Amino acid sequence: MRRAFQAATIVAALALAVSACGGGGGGEAAPAQSAPADPSKITGQITWWDTTRPDSEGPTFQALIKEFQAKYPGIKVNYVNVPFDQAQNQFQTAAQAGTGAPDVIRAEVAWTPQFASLGYLQPLDGTRALDGTESDFLPGPLSSTKYNGKTWAVPQVTDSLALIYNKRLLKEAGHEEPPKTMAELKQVALDVKDKTGVPGLSLNVDSYFLLPFIYGEGGDLLDVRSKKIVIDSPANVKAMATVSDLVTSGAAAKPAITDSYVNAMTAIKEGKTAMIFNGPWALSELYQGAEFKDKDNLGIAPVPAGSVKAGAPTGGHNLAIYAGSKNLDASYEFVRFMTSKEAMAKMSAELGLLPPRASVFEDPAVKANKDVTVFKPIMDTAVPRPWIPEGGQLFQPLLEGYQALVGGKETPEQMVKNVDQRYRGIFKDWS
Repeated sequence: MRRAFQAATIVAALALAVSACGGGGGGEAAPAQSAPADPSKITGQITWWDTTRPDSEGPTFQALIKEFQAKYPGIKVNYVNVPFDQAQNQFQTAAQAGTGAPDVIRAEVAWTPQFASLGYLQPLDGTRALDGTESDFLPGPLSSTKYNGKTWAVPQVTDSLALIYNKRLLKEAGHEEPPKTMAELKQVALDVKDKTGVPGLSLNVDSYFLLPFIYGEGGDLLDVRSKKIVIDSPANVKAMATVSDLVTSGAAAKPAITDSYVNAMTAIKEGKTAMIFNGPWALSELYQGAEFKDKDNLGIAPVPAGSVKAGAPTGGHNLAIYAGSKNLDASYEFVRFMTSKEAMAKMSAELGLLPPRASVFEDPAVKANKDVTVFKPIMDTAVPRPWIPEGGQLFQPLLEGYQALVGGKETPEQMVKNVDQRYRGIFKDWS
């Protein structure tokens, strides 16, 4: 999986809602069905859209599918890997048309309330998909599944951001420990560049990766409770000034405006940059890089703190069921299996992904994975994002502002003002 919120993935949800009363996903969801006395006797065929990386994460999930089909021999799972940056748009298009949507989709947390508001998802309260397991889920990930008093998905994986660094390069620059503040981040990056000739930091120009700078200064995008847009604030101007200074000072390599995620990942895997921000989903790919064949060379630390705090965002994915599914019983069982403690333990132990169930962290194989152990305290202080239908629409204006900022086209003050104006077009009744 890769974090990317490109224009093709951010669709105008409110515009779609106007026409959502037609098609397979726009009407009322089917009522919850009573599963047979013996769920293993359920029959049917379902399609699952998975959005993980097919080369590094996909094999583990395909192995879980084989286990599921062995347990439920009457259910056939059609596994489809859909690129993360295409899945949101493709699902909405299919659901709106009433044809081609999968029975189950791996949905980014921000998509869940959006899809639910459009009538595209099946409510899961009282179904076998949950069946009394909610108390085991961490509050943050579970909150992303709720909308309008109902549960529309089950958390599959949670995540946040950390500072990923090359221990060898930092040591050559005279630093045994990673930077703990943004000021230290700049200095360590400059030292790496001076002592090794390698850029000290590579930025991913994408909205999710900008949030640690915003949260670190005590800023935010929205105040949902008060229905206020708060992106244009002194705290956020300071955050944007920090980002701009990292680039203009040479501490961070001048980032590519497009494909910056791939460029940053390639650079750190090849020893051509010392530090990046990324999450647990990236670890399996990072370990495939030449610099991290020796896994001990890869360092993971909390994102450096701004003047207020260290503020990593909350992310993750949920499993949701399409309201137009013709095989609800099979879909419920599949979601139940894939979000079970056993499935999550396999996922976390093998891939280092963070489980959204508290009990899974106590599994011996999961506890033995140091990557999961390192990320757990980061998750404990991660900042929740707004779980509202329009949440997915926040990223495109922020992305374009980020691009303008690092491209030298807008000052920090101009950047936040322009994003503020874009948000006011989305939240017309907010102050």
